[in-house]
Amino acid sequence: MERRGLGKGLGALIPGAERGDRQGGPEIELQRISANPYQPRETFSDEKFQELVNSVRVHGILQPIVVRPKGDGNFELVAGERRFRAANAAGLSRIPAVVRELTNEQSLQVALIENLQREDINAVEAANAYKRLAEEFSLSQEDLAFSLGKSRSSIANTIRLLNLPEVVLEHLRIGRISEGHARAILSVDSDNAQIEVCDRVMSRGLSVRESERLAREWSKSRMGKSSGSNVSRETLSREQDPNMLAIEARLREVFGTKVNLVRNKERGRIEIEFYSDDDMERILLLLAGA
Repeated sequence: MERRGLGKGLGALIPGAERGDRQGGPEIELQRISANPYQPRETFSDEKFQELVNSVRVHGILQPIVVRPKGDGNFELVAGERRFRAANAAGLSRIPAVVRELTNEQSLQVALIENLQREDINAVEAANAYKRLAEEFSLSQEDLAFSLGKSRSSIANTIRLLNLPEVVLEHLRIGRISEGHARAILSVDSDNAQIEVCDRVMSRGLSVRESERLAREWSKSRMGKSSGSNVSRETLSREQDPNMLAIEARLREVFGTKVNLVRNKERGRIEIEFYSDDDMERILLLLAGA
């Protein structure tokens, strides 16, 4: 599959967008600009956004937004939503803009990439953006990783977060738990258990490491209940051996997924979980050294 140059920045899709075309850009009435339907961001930091509004009131908009024509003298926002919102909040009537003819596909790519490159985009927004890029442009996780300058395991781990119950995703979305907490919660095997573990993580103010320990203990206790008191010695040994836990942690980092290391005397096995055909292919390539 041909590589798409998404990771080269907005300039690869919109010439002049990264430098802002600060000279000679037209000013457009705000009321003639409609929102971008492909905007992946759902939340904006009130404090940081208010700082931007205050700056706009004093200095105006220093870098133009990017729009595309819709006809009848109207435009659709492509990039620069925070600046567009700040201009509205600051009471401006016009805003400098770079006008570009873009397809729906290009507009979606630009909106997603602009936000993925921001440091404050939350994990749920990023996961939905990755998924949308993959589905709407038939990109594999390897393509996404190459295009966005991220590791494939990072892409896979973030997309997996969407398997969490909506109530847990909402806690992650608004910052009550971190992405690390969410990954620990995801290792528990049912929606109800994930919700309960999430509640305990928040009520106890657990760190990510403590949350991982809670999730392991939770899974072990449920395994014991489902099989009576016959929890295998190898499972108990693995949970209690700090060296094996450290090896598991290293393997999870390498493969970007849940890994169980089970040992019985001199023998044992390594269990590597995958969550889709694409995820399995990613792991197989890692095992093959590709």
